[in-house]
Amino acid sequence: MTISPCTGADLTPLLALFYDAVHTTCAPCYTPAQLSAWAPEETDAPRWQEKLRRELFLKAEEGGTLLGFGALEENYLDLLYVRPDAQGRGVGGVLCDFLERRCPDRRITVHASRAAKDFFARRGYRLVHAQQVALRGQTLENFVMEKELI
Repeated sequence: MTISPCTGADLTPLLALFYDAVHTTCAPCYTPAQLSAWAPEETDAPRWQEKLRRELFLKAEEGGTLLGFGALEENYLDLLYVRPDAQGRGVGGVLCDFLERRCPDRRITVHASRAAKDFFARRGYRLVHAQQVALRGQTLENFVMEKELI
């Protein structure tokens, strides 16, 4: 597995992986309407292009196949997604390790989904509070979590 920065050329595969990860991995935790609000079929490509420009995006690949990606904005772990068929192989942990090392602060924060909450807890993130997020007419619960970095 190799970890490298994402470029604009990665946008289409990133968006496809994002959609698949949300609609597959998170399906047991949210309703279909919530999943569609979170990851609609028609993505806001200009918004994602801006995120790619502004944030640190890293991707994990193996044999030319995109396995996962993550993004860091300052001390906020904004995104961390792994292909459904690559779950449980350590991809998320490796990406998280790389992003945590790039965090400019001693504390990193994430808004973890119901599906990701336990993953982050196992990595030493502590729950700050649950929150309800309004998105495209739906309300989704997620969890503000933070970790002290050594």
